[in-house]
Amino acid sequence: MNDFENDLDASLLSDRVALVTMSPTIAISQLAASLKRTGQDILSLAIGEPDFDTPAPIIDAAQRAAEAGFTRYTAADGDIVIKSAVCRKYKYENGMEFTPDEVHVSGGCKQVISNAFAATLNPGDEVILLSPYWVSYLDVVEYLGGKAVIVPCEEAAGFLPNIDQLRNALGPKTKWVVVNSPNNPTGAVYPPEVLRQIGTLVAQESRSLILFDEIYEHLLFDDCVHVSLLAAAPELRCRTLTVNGVSKTFAMTGWRLGYGVGPAWLIEAMARVQSQLAGNCSSISQAAAAFALDHGQQLVAPWRAIMQERRDTLCDVLNRNGSLNCSRPGGAFYVFADVSRYFGTRSGDGDLVQSDRDMATYLLSKARVAVVPGSAFGCPTHIRLSFTVPTTSLKIGVTRICDALAQLVSASPSHQTADWQ
Repeated sequence: MNDFENDLDASLLSDRVALVTMSPTIAISQLAASLKRTGQDILSLAIGEPDFDTPAPIIDAAQRAAEAGFTRYTAADGDIVIKSAVCRKYKYENGMEFTPDEVHVSGGCKQVISNAFAATLNPGDEVILLSPYWVSYLDVVEYLGGKAVIVPCEEAAGFLPNIDQLRNALGPKTKWVVVNSPNNPTGAVYPPEVLRQIGTLVAQESRSLILFDEIYEHLLFDDCVHVSLLAAAPELRCRTLTVNGVSKTFAMTGWRLGYGVGPAWLIEAMARVQSQLAGNCSSISQAAAAFALDHGQQLVAPWRAIMQERRDTLCDVLNRNGSLNCSRPGGAFYVFADVSRYFGTRSGDGDLVQSDRDMATYLLSKARVAVVPGSAFGCPTHIRLSFTVPTTSLKIGVTRICDALAQLVSASPSHQTADWQ
């Protein structure tokens, strides 16, 4: 391809697409996979995906649906089968009543969120994100013409928001406040009193909507209890979209099904968006997800103990070696570790570490472990490590990390940082 063709290709792209980067978690996981294909011994702690197989009874339910002819188009935002199952889930698990016209079903939580923002954001509308935040919130907001307003949540406060800072961030252009609990990447589980404070603040001082992302609601450890925002602040029902899915709880990431429950006027608008931009998600996935929501909890109950063992292994080794001070997450399956103490160091080979991205590059090169730099989540002092690999592999990976960190010594801070795109 000559220079003219290169320039022509670039000129055909929209200005809007320049606002979007490849998801850092996907990019790093793909890089780790490509290195493994070359024969390198790479362990990935980057992707947010359970390593368990989808339980066989859920697969059987999908097969029965396919054999029964449930293989055609459904309503754009989900068949009554899956919508009814979502209603039952919220009634019996969360104590909240919804009707099918208050349910939106899509190809994963990311699409649910994108549809909601596409249906509501005008140019310049503001969306408040509590940092650290999930990687895709920011890009989706900006791609759709919104403006992200970041409210930092300090680790010393358990990565929970300061209500005064949230109050100061609210303004006449605020369209959404996004809350994620259990949180990705920190694992923070918002207690009911914090959710009530957020709800009261938004109800009294703003006309904004709230997006409550609870995709990790069943991945809890120790004595942590998940509470939906509407259970803590029911007065916000008319302007809250609660987002969930089957990917994390039931190890169904590849089935691509997420759902949201909210006011019918919002759900109808989101359905219009989906009908034109994507159409329904797989009918077979809808049938499988409906079975999972009705019968799946007993199938995946043992996984929580396995995940907690892995969490403890990761935190114990890092803390015991003095390499990193890691707080134990109350939920999800990530450890969010502060690596800023290593900024301004170099390895014996001359590798310089000045940022979280440098650290991720260094650990991939020297420890052969893939992690995600915290800047992807709006927190450039940290890295995220997923404990979604077998415990034996996790021990190997964390030992490699500790050994690599032990090789770093003080150095001059002047150098170029790595370019993670």
